[in-house]
Amino acid sequence: MTVTTSFHQFSQLNTPKLFDKILIANRGEIALRIIRACKQLGITSVLVHSEADRDALPNRLADETVCIGPANATQSYLNQQAILAAADLTHADAIHPGYGFLAENADFAERIEQAGLTFIGPSADNIRQMGDKVAAKQAMLAAGVPCVPGSDGSLPDDDNQILAIAEQVGYPVIIKAAGGGGGRGMRVVTRREDLISSVAMTKKEADAAFGNPVVYMERYLQQPRHIEIQVIADHYGHAVHLGERDCSSQRRHQKVVEESPAPHITETERQKIGQACVNACQYMGYRGVGTFEFLYENGEFFFIEMNTRIQVEHPVTELVTGIDLISEQIKVAAGFELGFSQADIVLQGHAFECRINAEHPFTFMPSAGKVNYCHLPGGNGVRVDSHIESGYLIPTHYDSLIAKVCVHAKTRGLALQKMQSALHELTVTGIMTNKALHQRFLADTGFQAGGTSIHYLSQWLENNQNTLQVTADRLQAPNS
Repeated sequence: MTVTTSFHQFSQLNTPKLFDKILIANRGEIALRIIRACKQLGITSVLVHSEADRDALPNRLADETVCIGPANATQSYLNQQAILAAADLTHADAIHPGYGFLAENADFAERIEQAGLTFIGPSADNIRQMGDKVAAKQAMLAAGVPCVPGSDGSLPDDDNQILAIAEQVGYPVIIKAAGGGGGRGMRVVTRREDLISSVAMTKKEADAAFGNPVVYMERYLQQPRHIEIQVIADHYGHAVHLGERDCSSQRRHQKVVEESPAPHITETERQKIGQACVNACQYMGYRGVGTFEFLYENGEFFFIEMNTRIQVEHPVTELVTGIDLISEQIKVAAGFELGFSQADIVLQGHAFECRINAEHPFTFMPSAGKVNYCHLPGGNGVRVDSHIESGYLIPTHYDSLIAKVCVHAKTRGLALQKMQSALHELTVTGIMTNKALHQRFLADTGFQAGGTSIHYLSQWLENNQNTLQVTADRLQAPNS
């Protein structure tokens, strides 16, 4: 296997040095998480913010702040020129993109490097390659990572060829946009008669949504789980995996509950798929943190995409491995070698994360406004990543995530008990949150057994619609 020379842009003969100042191009809980990592590493933090976030907690904890525009994200957190100008103004030497916004924008990463700064993430080429789902799948096949059977490339223009591919793959199939992500740009086809029209519609939607009409085909797995592998790699060809996360509890392709390790995955399976991801990192010359996402069904893993950034759910991996992913991400970007090997990674205990959103727990309508009172849970094995506090005004312009309640215990059962206790203690008034959804869902016997599919939460919501409505009626918005 060939390791690309991009690993060696940092010479191991030179002693690496941590950054003096990092600009954080994000907001909310992840901005606060990065600020804290910078403080622990002795690095000055600069936080850019919109006018809507002027009084947010992360601003008070950052060493320096720069307002880069109005509340609208296109004029602030997506404004590349304003962010680069802020970095120049404050003499930052690196930019951390967090997740979302510009975190997986290859052009942004390129502009940062061209400005003589360091992008805390992979190369622009890697971001661009993994952002194109067709190119990503071809790279994984070349690296020996198992993929869902399908077209293994973009679909041809010839209708007969498309029909032949579907017959070979076997119905049902799913048509996906090469530039898509987050559950967008996909269409399931169960009958031959609907295939050609479905391909045409998906192409049209993909072009409108992503500016890229290219689509590809895969076998549609009926009841898969969503299992992802966390990796980290340095500039010198070293890469390790940090086990897996089960993110199967989703609603409309958005993750709700995550856990590590995944229930009913054997150590042999874990090491085999983990090593395949490590091999892929080395094959691509990848550096930084990343996540390989898989569908898992009938004992088989099938690659679906790679996220070239830190994930929202990274805390569960940190809890079971003891590895500070943000700090390691920063050190790798600065040119340090990984300070641990694969043999050092041993999963200890079990961890859960519940995403707390500012929304109605069962209708999922967003709930903005003032947080009258906020109390976050604590105790042994309880971690809450959050930027909210009493008096905080939740803006309407951004993602509804306000907190990540995480727990760690010796066993899955004990971790579930600890999570219920933490959720009971969590108190947020003035707005609505989805706390009640988590409390009800975590008490479900099917979820408690582990190994549920990506469709389970949606089916559970539908099956329990009447009883959930009774619960919803008892909630007194907005002071629940």
